[in-house]
Amino acid sequence: MSGSGANDLAGIADYQFEAALGQANHGHFYLAPPPARLGLTDRYVTVKVVDGSTPADTFRRATRELKAFAVVICPQLVTIHDAGQDGDRFYYAMEHAELGSLGRPAARAFTRAEVLGAVADAALAADALHRAGMAHRDIQPNNVWLYPEGGKLADLGLAQVLERSTVTGLGHIGAVEFMDPDIIQGQPASPATDIWALGATLHWALAGGLGLYGALPADEPLLAIRTVLAQPAAVATTVHPVDRDVIERCLAPAGQRFASAAELSAAVRSLPL
Repeated sequence: MSGSGANDLAGIADYQFEAALGQANHGHFYLAPPPARLGLTDRYVTVKVVDGSTPADTFRRATRELKAFAVVICPQLVTIHDAGQDGDRFYYAMEHAELGSLGRPAARAFTRAEVLGAVADAALAADALHRAGMAHRDIQPNNVWLYPEGGKLADLGLAQVLERSTVTGLGHIGAVEFMDPDIIQGQPASPATDIWALGATLHWALAGGLGLYGALPADEPLLAIRTVLAQPAAVATTVHPVDRDVIERCLAPAGQRFASAAELSAAVRSLPL
């Protein structure tokens, strides 16, 4: 199944979609009531329908994502409830974030306490991935989901095992402004590159939606990439100095960043509310 027309789906298997929630890496998200067979009390689940250029490609992408979720047990990663195949389409259902994401709040702007807590929780999820030998590779505001109890990291569509042979092509990068420029230049993903992305995400949330490179052309990815590679990331002048210190350490050369995402999480939690 290709990505085109995916948002036109009315449902998949025994899920009836009530709304399209947007597009992500290699898939589309939908809101649906959970089938009775799952025995859930949740009003809704989020269903990701995985995209691919061919059924074989779709299957490969779906199994890669599900394996990543399966090998890492962490309360700060979204919970997967169900997965399956419907014809040549593959999908999985996960807990729904009623509050939305950092990038797309469901009803209201988040407080500073909520932002800091969500990023700190996402950093713990990233640390769990790192300890399992994986990098997320697409940490950004839309993938930090919020719940009354805190934040969770979602969408492992680009997650990969940390291997020296890893090759990163431009067709497999996430949101450019939240990605370590080293990856865009072909360097392998690592815990350090996820820490960079967490810093960029924290900056975006605390700077009122301002990116590290100003306004990037959303519909011209190659121009956006050239812009990122042509200028250094710059923290907005509106960011408080105590927040700036944490963000700039995330953006520092790889060897000067936080030693782990868990250390970053602790630093974020120590910031004043």
